[in-house]
This record gives sequence, structure tokens and C-alpha cells, in this order.
Amino acid sequence: MAGGCYPAGLMAQLREIKNRMGAVKTIGRITKTMQMIATAKFTSAGQRAEKSRPYARMIDEMVRQVASDAGDYESMLIDGPPEKTGKDLMLVICSDRGLCGAYNSNVLKAASNHRQEEIGQTDVVIETAGKKATAFFKFQSIEVSRSYSIGDAPVYADVEAVAQTYLDQYMAGEFDTIKIVSMRYQSVSRQRAEVTQLLPLSQPEAGEEEVEESQSKMRDVYDFSPSAAELLDTLLPTTVKTLLFQLFIEAAVSEHVMRMIAMKAASDNASDFGRTLKRTFNRVRQGRITTELTEIVSGVAALEG
Repeated sequence: MAGGCYPAGLMAQLREIKNRMGAVKTIGRITKTMQMIATAKFTSAGQRAEKSRPYARMIDEMVRQVASDAGDYESMLIDGPPEKTGKDLMLVICSDRGLCGAYNSNVLKAASNHRQEEIGQTDVVIETAGKKATAFFKFQSIEVSRSYSIGDAPVYADVEAVAQTYLDQYMAGEFDTIKIVSMRYQSVSRQRAEVTQLLPLSQPEAGEEEVEESQSKMRDVYDFSPSAAELLDTLLPTTVKTLLFQLFIEAAVSEHVMRMIAMKAASDNASDFGRTLKRTFNRVRQGRITTELTEIVSGVAALEG
């Protein structure tokens, strides 16, 4: 039956459903495109993270080896400041954009919990990386000392500049500790918001056997010169910069994978909702056709009677 034969009310209802079907289809195309972009970025960021891990691991092993030969070597970067200032620095790493699931909310929840735990004992100075973190603390009326713009593809030179600023501030005795709140990437299905202490450098968690085995391997490969103390003066700042860069990379990988998962779920939901709307559209149209056929048959029967 031609569409023009439908009553005005029914035509309006069918037009509304059809418009919604078109809108849902458009949204589905957008989320599908965003999923593909996030997948490409995740693949690239994941490769960068994998390539950086051997370097970070080697730096850690070198520091272990040199520290074992350094005797009574002392450094603020390991032992902490000689006098407490009562001030800690917390850098919160979030994303510049949304639509990445619970990524930002998990990081901000971990940052808020850590701040509440520390606020009675020390003055927590907050810095942010990512517009979402800055907006959150502004909404909470919490002062942000400084905001960094690193983006979702961290460059070592940019992160190194931030790390050097932290090293200078820490060595000047401005803060007792510097901690980073960020999302740590473990696998595609597992990302976790954690608080990582950047300064002073914490002792890596490892059993004595693992440490001895690592040191044994290092002795077989490296003969250090000049003295262990001089090497540590160079290696420890490098370790800090490498750790911060690794945290930024893992945060970027987590952002991309969580956006990829969120956009896939949105695309699937749009597809399911589109099918539901199509069934509703067909049901309304067929119901009206059935009603009109019934009226025609009833009219013919009345004339014949």
C-alpha cells in the first residue's frame, strides 16, 4: 500500500522511527571509525612500549650492578632528602579526550584516594598531564600547580624535560616525595590505575636469588669505568627519566586500548539498537496494513449483506 494512504499520525510515527534509524546508523559509522583509529594507535603505542621495556630493564640491571659495587654510596635520589619539608608532589596522568571507558575515572579515583590518605600528614601539591585531569580538579575546586601537555603519543624529549624539572626540584629540597598516578598497562584485558613513587627511587621488588643472578650476568658482560659512584651519579637521573617515560607510554597504551574497547561496545550497541528499530518500524507498518485490510474486508461484507 502506498505511503500516502497512511494516516498523518502513522506517517509521523514511521518518519520518527526512520529518522532514528538513520541517526543510529550514522553513530555506528562514527564509533566504528573511532574504533579503527584507536586500534591503529594502540598497535603503534604497544610496539613502542615493548621496545622501551628492554632498555628500562637494562638500566635497572646496570644500576643494581653498580650499586652493589658502590659500597657506602649515598644519594638523595635513593635515600631521600636529609630534612623533611612536609610537601609531596603528585602528577596525575589522564587523557585529553574522552570516550575511553573508565580510563579517566579510574585514574582520578586513585588520585583522590591517595590525596585523602596523605592530606592529613603532608601537603600534597598536584600537577596534571591531560585536560581531563585539569578539568576534574578545577571542578573540585582543588588547586593545580602546573599542567603539562604531552598528548597520547609521548615523545621522550618532552617527558625528559618534565623529569629534569622534577629532579631539580627534588634535589633543591622542595618536595619529600614525587609520585605519579597513572594507568599501568598489563594486557589488552587488564589495565590498572596505580600510584608509582618516582622519587626517591624505591628498591625494585625482587628476591635475593633474582638479584644475585642478575648481578652475576651483568658481571659477565660489563666492566665498569670510572668509579661506581661516578656512574651512579649519571645512571640514577637516567633511571628517573626512563621510569617517567615508561609511565607515560603505558598510560597512552591503556588509553588507546580502553577507547578501542569502548568504541567496539558502542558500535555493537548501535547495531543492536538499529535492528530493534527496524523491527519496530516493520511491526508498525504491518500492523497498519493489517488494520486497513480488515476495514476493507468488513466494508465489502457490509455491502454484500
